[in-house]
Amino acid sequence: MSTMQNDDINNPLAQLDLLSHQLKELQDLCEKLQVENVSLREQQEELTGQKAELIKKNDMARQRVEAMIARLKSLED
Repeated sequence: MSTMQNDDINNPLAQLDLLSHQLKELQDLCEKLQVENVSLREQQEELTGQKAELIKKNDMARQRVEAMIARLKSLED
């Protein structure tokens, strides 16, 4: 970001130019953050789906292991 020279401090056009430049930088940053935000939301949605799928698979595996343990116990009797 450019800094104003002492001669430009009282120059309204120079102040306006600086303000315009700062506003453009802020606008660019906002656009960048919006794109990043969309990307992060999509990533979060994908990870949430993956987590749900892993929980489902884990539960199914647990049920199978419990069923095997029950069958083994029944063989002992």
